[in-house]
Amino acid sequence: MAPTPVPEWTPGMTHDLWVGLGVLTAGVLLTLEKRRRGIHDDRVWVLVALAISFGAVGARLGTWLQHVHLDANDPVLVHWAYGNRSILGGLALAYGAVLLGKRLLRMRWRTGALFAPAVAGGMAVGRVGCLLTELPGTPTDLPWAVTAASAGDAAAWGVPQGARLHPSFGYEIAFHLLALAALWYWRDRLEDPADLFTLYIAGYALFRILVEFVRGNEVVWFDLTRPQLFLAVTLPLLIWRSVHIVRSQPSGRAG
Repeated sequence: MAPTPVPEWTPGMTHDLWVGLGVLTAGVLLTLEKRRRGIHDDRVWVLVALAISFGAVGARLGTWLQHVHLDANDPVLVHWAYGNRSILGGLALAYGAVLLGKRLLRMRWRTGALFAPAVAGGMAVGRVGCLLTELPGTPTDLPWAVTAASAGDAAAWGVPQGARLHPSFGYEIAFHLLALAALWYWRDRLEDPADLFTLYIAGYALFRILVEFVRGNEVVWFDLTRPQLFLAVTLPLLIWRSVHIVRSQPSGRAG
């Protein structure tokens, strides 16, 4: 009997492995914070399940609608299997699913204090998969640039062999780690700790709209990428809300 062939490890498997580790990291952080805050409401796990499942759908379909004429887009099933993923689409749909879940479950208390550190930690770990498998960024001569050393990498990234590129996902990992440290420091310093999630998402949106300039995504309109166009609509509301949160803190509360 011929030996069963061993499946070849692919970049997609590497990416999915790190995404899975990111979800695991988020779960651990949420559990620790839930325990530390003395929260015994197990409906939180229903929200977690909704966030993971709807976030996965949003990530897979968030990049499907790329053309105004629907026929110009890939068939939905083809895009689901082979299309690009969108972390912004995943976050947006996960957030909407949590809000809907809280309404259906009649949860009156805010959960942002639990989800903020969990999402930041999970994103930091999950983005390692992107750093290892996707186009790092645009060309640069900075000393920490990533080099397309092999012909395979050059072909996969669509750049000349030896090209030096911004490690944009490395920048994002650093952002989420710093955000996690800041969230840990401020978790008991806000009047309402649930506001941590709003501040974190606003910070990420601002960071993301800037890092897109070195990400290497397709420029589609007004010299902006699709993520930048999405953020241009949502970021003003997040900034307004964040300013309101900061101004509403009692004097000396955050000291």
